[in-house]
Amino acid sequence: QVELVESGGGLVQPGGSLRLSCVVSGAIISSAPVAWYRQVPGKERELVAIIASEGTTHYTDSVRGRCTISRDNAKNTVYLQIDTLKPEDTARYYCNKSPYWGQGTQVTVSS
Repeated sequence: QVELVESGGGLVQPGGSLRLSCVVSGAIISSAPVAWYRQVPGKERELVAIIASEGTTHYTDSVRGRCTISRDNAKNTVYLQIDTLKPEDTARYYCNKSPYWGQGTQVTVSS
């Protein structure tokens, strides 16, 4: 059984940083793409960043330059570092290794 568990969210001031973690069990993270999505109430879930099995990365335009997705194969964990956080980054962030989803971790950017 594949399980994804996110952590690292919280309340942060604008301009701050967070590192989100996604621990994967039951599957090898480098075997397929792993992605981070985010969702705010009333809106569709949107892709934030994805890391392919070979390690290439892709970011949505709104976070490119402020965001880094990475993975630690030994820990079977994928990370999302977000810098220079903005209020519009406020959302629940989800880890995805298709077709599996985690429960998400809330990020709130507010002064």
